[in-house]
Amino acid sequence: MSILADLFSLTGKTAVVTGASRGLGAAAAEALAEAGANVVLIGREISSISQRAEELQPLGVKALPVRCDMSRPKQIANAISKAQKEFGTVDILVNNAGIIKRWPATDYPLDDWQSVLNVNLTGAFLMAQGVGRIMIENGGGKIINIASLLSYSGGKFVPAYTASKHGIAGITKALANEWAGKKVNVNAIAPGYFETDATEALRKDRKRFKELSSRIPAGRWGVPDDLKGTVLYLASKASDYVHGQVIVVDGGWMSS
Repeated sequence: MSILADLFSLTGKTAVVTGASRGLGAAAAEALAEAGANVVLIGREISSISQRAEELQPLGVKALPVRCDMSRPKQIANAISKAQKEFGTVDILVNNAGIIKRWPATDYPLDDWQSVLNVNLTGAFLMAQGVGRIMIENGGGKIINIASLLSYSGGKFVPAYTASKHGIAGITKALANEWAGKKVNVNAIAPGYFETDATEALRKDRKRFKELSSRIPAGRWGVPDDLKGTVLYLASKASDYVHGQVIVVDGGWMSS
């Protein structure tokens, strides 16, 4: 194996991906498997993640589907335990699971506020905390949190989602400060406007879709495969000296 190939190889590693049934999570899981990692696919619908696991089998890796509601701490702890029991350790975490609820701020229901924060922020922290303990004990690992352009801006009608993604950027830096010296790299990716279930409402609003699209220098919305390279970089040896960063993958949106 060449030096460059070795730098990005994940052969023998174990990766946990939350929200792995579709969209960005499914693409991240595929990228990690293509680089040789065994993958634990976490999601709320066992049928969806089981199908994804079957799709990864031809790559010659093991794929374990685990049902987990990221708003429930006990299920998070159980998912981590299953991953460790099956593979012995966890080397990589992609904290991708998230939900979005749209309301004007004046009418935002408290239940929706709490459900978004519970999944997107508290759930992500608990998953990183549990996996981080394993990584520290075993000498290192890679944690990749999925942030958002709304880690930087406010958006419209999504105050809970915005708060959660600002929080993701914050805990990424906080955990990096504590764990960098323990050889655990904690970083985040902030996707721009991607064609996923989470942006379906935006894409159906023709006026808003046109406004957003006109500001993307690349001239198009992202697709899940556009995230693969950044996921692989942050999961591999190539990023061993990268800590606490939020890498924007947005087709140039932030520069426009």
